[in-house]
Amino acid sequence: MRIAVMGTGGVGGYFGARLAEGGHDVAFVARGRHLQALRENGLRVLSPLGDLTLPDVTVTDDPAELDPVDLVLFAVKLWDTEQAAAQVAPLVGEQTAVVSFQNGVAKDEILRRVLGDRHVMGGVCYIAASIAEPGVIRHANTLQRLVFGEYDGTASARTAALHDACVDSGIDVEVSDRIEQTIWEKFVFLVGLSGTTSLARTPIGPIRDEPRARAFLRDVMDEVVRVGRAQGVALPEDYADDRLAFVDTIPATMSSSMHHDLEHGNRLELAWLSGDVVARAADLGAAAPANRAIADILSVHAAGAAGRAG
Repeated sequence: MRIAVMGTGGVGGYFGARLAEGGHDVAFVARGRHLQALRENGLRVLSPLGDLTLPDVTVTDDPAELDPVDLVLFAVKLWDTEQAAAQVAPLVGEQTAVVSFQNGVAKDEILRRVLGDRHVMGGVCYIAASIAEPGVIRHANTLQRLVFGEYDGTASARTAALHDACVDSGIDVEVSDRIEQTIWEKFVFLVGLSGTTSLARTPIGPIRDEPRARAFLRDVMDEVVRVGRAQGVALPEDYADDRLAFVDTIPATMSSSMHHDLEHGNRLELAWLSGDVVARAADLGAAAPANRAIADILSVHAAGAAGRAG
């Protein structure tokens, strides 16, 4: 496949590197010091599944310099989605698929608005990876999974092609015929994990073990379920309880990327997580008080240390 990776951070860098190692024609879009390092030294991935080095990669900060591709793997930060979607438009040919592995549920709404419905494939990823230093991606554990599918549930040639490319590249992969529900299922857990670990500034263990914090976590996730169901997503009514049981199975040390960003003074994806739940609830004439508490309190840090007033 001819693939362009829009956003060569932890997600885009890791999966793009694996696909390139698997023999596919992968071009990367990056910026800043990361871009410079990729040009000078190539891309390295440090992983418990095996390190890899791509000494010579195609990389640019301008997608218009690249030819149209079969697939755009879209992995920029959520606040850059609209601008980045417009930038990748020159890469989108008649049959090109654009699949976002970003957080949240607003991502594909933005992509469809900018690029058109037929080009957007739904997707979610499960991985803990980040930029360790410019040009180097660190994969934290053995989990590395992609799930994607067409929004109408059909089995398409492009989903089959991406599935086969992932298998060739050693990526754990699944094609879903209910991808919108799959995205919301992850969203329920992600909003709960990101909101509570960031608000409490602690990994999930102490939160799930303290009865009041545990109840708050359940309320946060239940509000997401209620909003999703009101928007027509087929989430079970008791899905928050299912996710709370799942929380009991994960390592006590697990946290969230938003908690990591908060601790490092980075900008937060708050508006697209708890903030998005609050906004969607308001559009439905409802309230989401637990998520509003998270969004309101963490708004102090949403812009990151560089953008914080005072």
